[in-house]
Amino acid sequence: MTAKATSQATWEQDVLQADGPVLVDFWAAWCGPCRMVAPVLDEIQSENADKITILKLNVDENPDLAMKYQITSIPAMKVFQGGEVKTTIIGAKPKFALEQDLAAFLG
Repeated sequence: MTAKATSQATWEQDVLQADGPVLVDFWAAWCGPCRMVAPVLDEIQSENADKITILKLNVDENPDLAMKYQITSIPAMKVFQGGEVKTTIIGAKPKFALEQDLAAFLG
């Protein structure tokens, strides 16, 4: 299961109004570590589809959102719940480390 893309146009509905927690992966096509973390996020999404939604946001195509959420380095992941940022994860990490960071949402 591949994480689907979100954008400025669908942000409100996809992220801010979502029922459960949503992890947004802020990434760019030129970012090597972003490409490394993508399949790990896809695995976590597949195994936890009932608990968390994982979306990707291309920062080059959506600079206003990247600025709004103060994305200064990528990959950066933010978990939103109830329209608010609940946690931020910076940098590519192995699966077990990401699962630990997300334990509160995957539990």
